[in-house]
Amino acid sequence: MKKSLLPLLLALVMVIAGCSVNTKSDVAEQNEPTANEQTPEAGAVQIELLATSANESDVNIIRDQLVKNGFDVKLNLQPDYGSFKAQQDAGNYDVALSSWTTVTGNPDYAVRSLFKSGGDYSIMADPEVDKLIDEASTQAPDEYQATYKALEDYLVFDKAYIAPLYISLKSQGINQDVLNADTVRLSKSRSQVWESIDFNDTSKRDTDPLLLTQSISTLTSLDPIKGNDGSINALNTNMYVRLVNLTDDDQITSEDSLSLNNVIAEGNSEYYFVLRDDIHFAKITDKQAADSGERVGAEDVVFSLNRAKDPNSVPDHRTYSLHEHIQDVEIVTDLAALEGVQQAGSGDSVKQALETGLDGQITELVADKTLADNKAGKYQVVKLTTTEPFPQVLNYLAHQSAGIVSEKQVKSINTYDVASFDVNKDIPYGDQNTVTEGDKYKNTLYASGPYILSYKNDYEAVFYKNPGYMTGTEHEPKISTVIVKFIKDADSALSALRSGEIHMYYGVPETKYDLVEQDSKLKLQTMESNGVSYLLFNTKGRDVAESEDLRKSVLYSINQDEILAFYNGNKIKASSTVSPLVKTGNELVADSAKVKEFLASYQASKQ
Repeated sequence: MKKSLLPLLLALVMVIAGCSVNTKSDVAEQNEPTANEQTPEAGAVQIELLATSANESDVNIIRDQLVKNGFDVKLNLQPDYGSFKAQQDAGNYDVALSSWTTVTGNPDYAVRSLFKSGGDYSIMADPEVDKLIDEASTQAPDEYQATYKALEDYLVFDKAYIAPLYISLKSQGINQDVLNADTVRLSKSRSQVWESIDFNDTSKRDTDPLLLTQSISTLTSLDPIKGNDGSINALNTNMYVRLVNLTDDDQITSEDSLSLNNVIAEGNSEYYFVLRDDIHFAKITDKQAADSGERVGAEDVVFSLNRAKDPNSVPDHRTYSLHEHIQDVEIVTDLAALEGVQQAGSGDSVKQALETGLDGQITELVADKTLADNKAGKYQVVKLTTTEPFPQVLNYLAHQSAGIVSEKQVKSINTYDVASFDVNKDIPYGDQNTVTEGDKYKNTLYASGPYILSYKNDYEAVFYKNPGYMTGTEHEPKISTVIVKFIKDADSALSALRSGEIHMYYGVPETKYDLVEQDSKLKLQTMESNGVSYLLFNTKGRDVAESEDLRKSVLYSINQDEILAFYNGNKIKASSTVSPLVKTGNELVADSAKVKEFLASYQASKQ
């Protein structure tokens, strides 16, 4: 999620907090040793492990494994992600306890941002890694398995750039006395889906709020392209509609999206989308949701995806690398153009394929969204062309960063010059201060999705149903108000679920499953996730950056069986961040003999 560095923050866990570290002398206080901590041997090699206090259980296991294998472990344990990131940016670590959730359901996302030179969260630059990532991205699933295995071999076992720990389960606890559990979805990759959730007593839809929780209260940005982390993934996913969605098992679908159908043309470089005409942007007036009267249309799609792929469209663009394969986005107005292009793997024309399941034929294409009238056969069609054959582009279009924003509204807010953007005076679209109660509150959001954020404070964020979202269809949101309570501590969140303070807890810790299962009013949902935890090695200014032997000695100290045992078998072995998506057959096996061999080689090189 990211690269992300909190375990199982579904989306990529990258939150920037108001904390900075300018020198490498700014190091965190060390945590107190646990009762079972082993004492390092004299002359042991020192390794500094950076993590957050939320990961203390993992830290203790990893520290003990490293000490047992001849290391002196210095802990740099930070209270929150902001201070963790500041320490990481300052280089105050040898290995950082990290995690990543592939929220798009495709393996390219599991590696591109993390390990490719210049990736959004990459601290690496290795031409061989770049080559393998790019090669796999153009291949179909039956071809790319071998390429991703080669990447994993090189990344983990040849170079030891990371040390894999485990795949997490995805889970949520539901108060089934209040909510209809059958309406609550749990998806492998997609963020929590709010619009389908309903009360057992449906008469409460307009009077009672749906009470949810998340740990992070500081929101990176409500502009979908400016954040890719656990603070906003679920929020932006529910505020901005996309061209396509993911099913609960990671298949591409037009269901509940802006498109009625999507078609890949022969050659796998052209993608067509026929749009629905029953979604309006919501806005906030006097802290209440209102229909802006502006339809979500093809013009907004072209604008949104062009800014998504352009690293210079906004300051601090966080997601452009996800969309770098987009070459052109255009509105199709020539009906004959759809008839003259064949669908990939089919004898049908693109027009015929787009018409599948529609109430009638496409008789006219319009460029102006206000003229679209699907019942009358007047549709808008968007064509997206990729830089090369790249079927995984559809997975990226399902990501929250591909959310459709209002061209008119965003342009009216983002009047600053990007090159000279001044954080002290320029207020960009989606700035969290504009939705935070206080003297800076001025909500200018236009939401194309099922919900819109009205306001937030340090304790909660309040969302209202978009009154112009697929009204009268099965996809119209059921519950009018959603309140997301900010609860940092996992134990406190679980207590809130059990006491009825919240109705759902997304991300129940594996060590707490039994408490949910033993409570008759609660229901636990679990499935294997795309979230992988791993150790990331520093690539600058430390011995681990230069010595493969030192990195490999850490790698082979990791005993995944011991970690899984601690979590009662509710974790799964991982070999890399692609493990949940591509079965390479690789497995990391702890090997003390190899550790001694690599440590001896490292120490010899220092003499």
